[in-house]
Amino acid sequence: MHIQPIFENKKRPILIAGPCSAETEEQVMETAALLAAEGGVDAFRAGIWKPRTRPGMFEGVGAPGLKWMQQVRQEYGFKITTEVANHAQVFDALKANVDILWIGARTTVNPFSVQEVADALKGVDIPVMIKNPINPDLELWIGAIERLYNAGITRIAAIHRGFSSHQKTEYRNQPMWEMPIELMRRFPDLQMINDPSHICGNRHMLSSVAQKAMDLNFDGVIMETHRDPDNAWSDAKQQVVPARLLEIIHELVVRDEKTNDAIVLQTLETLRGKINEMDSDLLQLLGNRMKISEQIGIFKRDNKISIYQQSRWAEILEKAVNEGTKQGLSEGFIASVLSAIHQESINHQAKVMNENLVEN
Repeated sequence: MHIQPIFENKKRPILIAGPCSAETEEQVMETAALLAAEGGVDAFRAGIWKPRTRPGMFEGVGAPGLKWMQQVRQEYGFKITTEVANHAQVFDALKANVDILWIGARTTVNPFSVQEVADALKGVDIPVMIKNPINPDLELWIGAIERLYNAGITRIAAIHRGFSSHQKTEYRNQPMWEMPIELMRRFPDLQMINDPSHICGNRHMLSSVAQKAMDLNFDGVIMETHRDPDNAWSDAKQQVVPARLLEIIHELVVRDEKTNDAIVLQTLETLRGKINEMDSDLLQLLGNRMKISEQIGIFKRDNKISIYQQSRWAEILEKAVNEGTKQGLSEGFIASVLSAIHQESINHQAKVMNENLVEN
């Protein structure tokens, strides 16, 4: 795949900004005017069609709002971008000469919907940004990229907006940074845009999430801003006034991916060497741990004891959390790592426990 950038200027951070929803002509134009006064915006965003969880909620003004977006481009020179989820919306957006389309998380999760959009775009040269699916499924995200690419769309970017989780955390959507990092590893030419607004679901964490994205070498951010956030018709809690949004952007520290400084490189190489040694030690320890798990599996088999011991697992996890937090590790990280180790241990025990059954 030869993916081309959507934003050619290569500056970081790329900034896509605008209200969650286009509500009225006045609201759209005033928000755009406030952004234009400060400068630095690469594209103006607004939801024209809003996929909502339940009927009766504000679902967007629809196609008439595209005229307001056109007016924003005409008066302020912004590229304009909006979300599309089906053939009809693609047709209306193309008719309005929208510069960039994006596919939302609720669409990415459904391959049929993505394919419908891809089919509608065959033969059209337009950039498309693709948000991660609601659930943490990297293959679904990649599949959406591939469907658009197979339709002839080569200017593609990914938007990381976080993932739904049953766990209650400080985030509206868990960042799960490992997911976009892996996507960038697989597609190094793909521009990665962070969406702090949907990850946070609030205003006070926007700056820290946007900075984390810059630290991880993301290309830019897409953020929601409104002339009167408290009275926004959708997602009021995560929107800020344009002045505050631009303040957040100006405060971001943008770091270089690489350096030619010999001393810095030598220091990094030394530290990375230590990490490599520790990783090797960790893998050796894990291998030895699994050998003991196999011995336990044989003992359980011979004594007709079930593999899963709920009280034992609870004991292991509680002890690990208590010890790990003292080492500065987060509870979520500890639980994630231990759960993976525990599952691998179960797999090893199951293998030795059922060997005779397989042979028979």
